[in-house]
Amino acid sequence: MRRKYYVYILTNKKNRVLYIGVTNNLPRRIWEHKQKLVKGFTHKYNCTKLIYFEETESVYSAIEREKQLKNWRREWKIDLISEMNPNWEDLAVKYHMFGEDDKDSKTGDAEKIDAESSSA
Repeated sequence: MRRKYYVYILTNKKNRVLYIGVTNNLPRRIWEHKQKLVKGFTHKYNCTKLIYFEETESVYSAIEREKQLKNWRREWKIDLISEMNPNWEDLAVKYHMFGEDDKDSKTGDAEKIDAESSSA
């Protein structure tokens, strides 16, 4: 089974700030952002809403794409996001990456995901 890598874009509640990142476990990483476990830019600017992501099988292409998107003009990023997600919905909620209302299920899901990824 091939690994999957993701380039993702987060924003804050008012959709004013954009953060671009890379991960090999999108549900776990988004959960970490939502729980404020990731210190730095996303914590400071409250970027917890997943509004865009791409999947690839190559870590190198994921990192290259992240760099490319970070160098894009803001307008181009907005167009890219709006094409996939016109209403800028939280895709983590839309795709049921974890329970939105149950804090215990978020913790359980993250622990389950970590256990699965460490056994792979």
